[in-house]
Amino acid sequence: MNKLLEEDFNNFDQLLQKVAIQGTAYFKNIDTEKTTLPVLNTIYEGLNKEGIGGLNTLKLFNKKFKDTIVASSGPRYLGYVVGGSTPAAVIGDWLTTIYDQNPQTTSAQGDVSVQIEQETIKLLLDLFALPHNFLGGFVSGATMSNFTCLAVARQWFGKQKGKDFAKNGISIPINILSAVPHSSAIKSLSMLGIGSTNVSKIKVEEGNRESIDINDLEQKIKALDNQPFILISSAGTVNSADFDNFEAINTLHKKYNFWWHIDGAFGAFAGCSPKYKHLVKGWKNADSITIDCHKWLNVPYDSAVFFIKEKHNLLQLQTFQNSNAPYLGDPLENFNYLNFLPENSRRLRALPAWFSLVSYGIDGYKDIVENSVKMAQMLDEYITQNNELILLTPTRLNNVCFSLKDKNKQDKIPLFITELNKEGKVYMTPTVYRNTKGVRASFVNWRTNKKDIAVVITEIERTLKAVY
Repeated sequence: MNKLLEEDFNNFDQLLQKVAIQGTAYFKNIDTEKTTLPVLNTIYEGLNKEGIGGLNTLKLFNKKFKDTIVASSGPRYLGYVVGGSTPAAVIGDWLTTIYDQNPQTTSAQGDVSVQIEQETIKLLLDLFALPHNFLGGFVSGATMSNFTCLAVARQWFGKQKGKDFAKNGISIPINILSAVPHSSAIKSLSMLGIGSTNVSKIKVEEGNRESIDINDLEQKIKALDNQPFILISSAGTVNSADFDNFEAINTLHKKYNFWWHIDGAFGAFAGCSPKYKHLVKGWKNADSITIDCHKWLNVPYDSAVFFIKEKHNLLQLQTFQNSNAPYLGDPLENFNYLNFLPENSRRLRALPAWFSLVSYGIDGYKDIVENSVKMAQMLDEYITQNNELILLTPTRLNNVCFSLKDKNKQDKIPLFITELNKEGKVYMTPTVYRNTKGVRASFVNWRTNKKDIAVVITEIERTLKAVY
């Protein structure tokens, strides 16, 4: 055995203790860490021939990178809909690395990793009050969840036309309808060969909405003249966290022939709260749903799940079957995840989610969701009362989207965001809503509290003075 590798093995407990002390200090004091730091310019020194060992590498990391890591999992990082990690999720993630499993099959001797994943999927279905007639699995993020769901939808569409796209490729246009699809869904259409521009846009409802106009949807369905199509609907749009009317879509789903996909990356978590679960009423009858766990579930990157109705298992198998490994057996008799999702190899992403779900339960996530919405409403109230700011959309859930009230100062929005973020006390991202430049703050972190909102407001006040 290599000498340095042997030394690290023998001193493994000491190495982990040092990392635990350092990690705990960061985790407990993340609210004091910077949300923005200057771009790091490091000098590349090449790969060391002999190596320096784990302890010296930790010291080098601390010298070279530690002080330039931003608190993106902290309570005032409000950009990109980024969650944090609950204490239990961190425990699960550490054990995921230690045990280092590749969850694939239920039939391997002594391998419990798939059972952990399947149990976690059931826990998530319970959390969202969804029936257990979905097959779920863990992927890297919302993009791959959308990709997985839409890949099966693509196969479904082909079968409606008597074609096997998975085997023979796409040979005819695929009808896609959507109102305000997320960029990850559009990216998935590109990767699937359907085409990123091959979307027929549905009108949105009147009244500053981003939700599907049901009447326009039905008119577009009728125009297809009984042709099958794929509908991409939203449980939480990125700017206004708007929800499509799932009950109305469900009525159409019974009447017409289409695959109903819901992108619920973060908005699905409205289903955790008695106050907001009406937003997802009727969604249980969708064919597929995207959920992003490293957002509002507050588990570490990279983690998301797909839910696809079990009645589509054969289509899912046809899409993802790993056909060139005879030792895997008959995929219809021996369940193996590599036949039901894109990746052949992956980490046990379910374990952090299992730890967090079991640790905090339905009530814990209800509290996280309702607290996030409360914090968003506090910022909403401040913006509403401020003479220099204006809300671009109603704050329907956890996203606050605003701009400078003076339309003649639109060119100052980039400066506003740069100034707001530069002190490292808060972080927000730019957006464009109906051709108006704006700022978006997304609340999903379990830590965020009233003190954080006070800091956010102070920083906005400072920024307004600097910009004007």
